Amino acid sequence: MARQAKIYFQSQLAGVLVEGDDGYTFHYTDEYLKNTSSKAISLTLPLSESAYHSKVLFSFFDGLIPEGWLLEIGEKHWKLNPRDRFELLINLCRDTIGAVSVYPIELENHA
Repeated sequence: MARQAKIYFQSQLAGVLVEGDDGYTFHYTDEYLKNTSSKAISLTLPLSESAYHSKVLFSFFDGLIPEGWLLEIGEKHWKLNPRDRFELLINLCRDTIGAVSVYPIELENHA
């Protein structure tokens, strides 16, 4: 079963990231694209009606995952698999330093 995450830019839902059998897909929501003040979440993922596909986790999202002691805390406290980059992303990137946040879709009622 595919795992999915909602991607927020500041406090606005910008798109959805999906992990499937053939890699990853990211697409912006129609509502986000219709808003004239919307900005791309990354230079590597410009605003587009077309979905983006990648065999590996997009480098932009991978770059959001903390490193060092903060990653160790996440791995030990939540018993996360350090090799499961998507699991790390959806569990450790809800409150990032930058404008982008990631929330697993199955927890949308609790976010």
